[in-house]
Amino acid sequence: MRYNEKELQALSRQPAEMAAELGMRGPKKGSVLKRRLVKLVVNFLFYFRTDEAEPVGALLLERCRVTREEPGTFSISFIEDPERKYHFECSSEEQCQEWMEALRRASYEFMRRSLIFYRNEIRKVTGKTPGDPRQACPCRRARCEPRKPRNTKVNALVRRLPSSQHHRSARRGPPTQGHHPGPVG
Repeated sequence: MRYNEKELQALSRQPAEMAAELGMRGPKKGSVLKRRLVKLVVNFLFYFRTDEAEPVGALLLERCRVTREEPGTFSISFIEDPERKYHFECSSEEQCQEWMEALRRASYEFMRRSLIFYRNEIRKVTGKTPGDPRQACPCRRARCEPRKPRNTKVNALVRRLPSSQHHRSARRGPPTQGHHPGPVG
């Protein structure tokens, strides 16, 4: 994937879901453990030198696996190249657990699975599908339809209905009291 460097730097300055100084070792052979400020923002894991404001690098947390290595340590590897691992060392076992759970929840794949699960749960409880545009109107009437985009050329030639009246009606003339137009007559 390609990313705009300026956009990534701007994203790295956003509030983080988690941030801490961790020991980090890259995937290269002979790589040594270095202290890095590690910051989780949405589905990116940014890592910084402890004395610098710009990130040294970023990992996109998609199609990756978070694995416990030794007590207080975990690694991130990617499905396309499982041998290429980034190792992280935490100050406690509790911190390690928190990071591993947050990293697993950060991927788009996890968020998508969660959305599908919760939509199904809501449907089981309410009998309605969340996000169904036919259920979007607060009046809950069966004939209610979402407002269609306006054609400005046509609207210039045709009299407009009041903006509070978004239900289609064959009735002509001023709207009746209340939200919905009365019967045609």
